[in-house]
Amino acid sequence: MHHGPAVKLEADKAAARKARLGVILFIVYALIYAGFVAIGLTNPDLLAIHVIGKQNLAIVYGFGLIILAMVMGFIYNIICTRYENAANKKMEDRT
Repeated sequence: MHHGPAVKLEADKAAARKARLGVILFIVYALIYAGFVAIGLTNPDLLAIHVIGKQNLAIVYGFGLIILAMVMGFIYNIICTRYENAANKKMEDRT
């Protein structure tokens, strides 16, 4: 037995705004990551400095990057949901 989709998929009216937001967040993350790489290339001894307890900068920065990626994912989801809701509300108001 084969069945169709559970919901009717329509055009994404917020796609352009969501794509722009995604690019902006990617650039922000890439710049912060590039800082990590730059430190590793230009001054690797700096990454060995203990910054929090007995954890060195490399560990703290690395975990910070992972946490930042997750937080940015949540932010992206929240903002995109608002974009979609606003776009759908505009369409409902027109009908």
